[in-house]
Amino acid sequence: MIAAQSEGGAGAPLLLTFHGTGGNERQFHELGQVLLPGAHVVSPRGDVSEHGALRFFRRTGEGVYDMEDLARRTAAMGDFVAEEIARTGARRVVGLGYSNGANILASVMFARPELFTDAVLLHPLIPFVPPPQPGLAGRRVLITAGRQDPICPAPLTQALAGWLEGQRAEVALHWHPGGHDVARTEWEAVQGFLEPVA
Repeated sequence: MIAAQSEGGAGAPLLLTFHGTGGNERQFHELGQVLLPGAHVVSPRGDVSEHGALRFFRRTGEGVYDMEDLARRTAAMGDFVAEEIARTGARRVVGLGYSNGANILASVMFARPELFTDAVLLHPLIPFVPPPQPGLAGRRVLITAGRQDPICPAPLTQALAGWLEGQRAEVALHWHPGGHDVARTEWEAVQGFLEPVA
C-alpha cells in the first residue's frame, strides 16, 4: 500500500490519516505532524479510482456503497494498520479521516476496534447500521460535521454518534453551520480532543 510516512521517537503515538475522495496521502500528512507533535504519522493512499479521484472503496452512487468491496478493503486496511502498530510499537493509536477517509476509518473500527485508541471522523457517512461491537467500549471518538452538509446528512451523523454511544464508546460531537467543508472550528475541536491524552 502506498503511504506517506514520518517517523516519531521511541514510545511516540501513531497517527494514521485518511484522505477524502480526490485527495491523496499528502492531504493531511503534514497537518498530522502539527496536530500530534512527535508522533509517527502514516498516511495511506486510497487505491480505488472513481473517474480519476482516489477513494478507499467503491460506491455505485452518492451514499450507496459496494458493501462487498468495502468489506474486502476494510480487511486489507485493518491488516495495514496492524502492521504499522507492530512496526512502531505505539500504544496510543489515533486515526483521523475526512469524508471517504472517515468512512474507511469507521469501518475498520467496526471490524477491529482494538486497533485504535482514538478516532477523529470528519464528515463521516455511514448509511447502514453496523452490527453490535462491544470492543468499542472506552474508545475515544470525535465526530465533526456540518449542519447543512449535502453529502453527509445531519440525521445520519447523529445516528452514527448514537450507535457509537450505544457501544459505550466515549463520543464527542462537534457541529458547524456549513456544509461538507472542514471549518476552522473543527480543527480547533480536533486539537482539543487530541491534547488531553498526550
